[in-house]
Amino acid sequence: MNIFLAIFLGLLFGFILQKAGATNPVKIINMLRLKDFHLMKSILFAIGLSSLLLFSLISLGFVEAGLHVSVKSAYIGVIVGGTIFGLGWAISGFCPGTSLVALGEGKKYTVTFILGGLLGAFLFMLAYEVLQNTFLFNKLGGKMTLAHLSSDKYPSLLADYSGMLVVGVVSIALIVMAIVLPSKK
Repeated sequence: MNIFLAIFLGLLFGFILQKAGATNPVKIINMLRLKDFHLMKSILFAIGLSSLLLFSLISLGFVEAGLHVSVKSAYIGVIVGGTIFGLGWAISGFCPGTSLVALGEGKKYTVTFILGGLLGAFLFMLAYEVLQNTFLFNKLGGKMTLAHLSSDKYPSLLADYSGMLVVGVVSIALIVMAIVLPSKK
């Protein structure tokens, strides 16, 4: 049953990406150049709404944070990898998810991007044994959340405040930003 839910949610997410225009590399590049805010508005609204819904479900006890929310430690390599990822996104106009949806639309030029990503992952896998003992895997602090989850499994940066209050403020701020941003510069 979980595989069918995953397939349904993946198709729904792909449909939403396509409808939002996230499969158009020109729109993505123009968003990153701060020329067209349509996608940025969609992303900010989606993050705000989904964060609010997730934390509401956690607060109401429908989702157990300790089982379904995984907090990762930050590493120097995550910053380096994120920078490489961001540069690739800015140059190509695709990220892994949008490239697969674009391929599903029939945009054959995305095959180059997908194969490049797979090649990069393969090369990282080959180099992992050498890289794992370098500065790239030095932790930047431990596992920490911004707001307190229902579980005391992770410390939170804003431990003195209600998790729902913090998430509510941040979520509403993101939603308001999405609403007030103009679509074009």
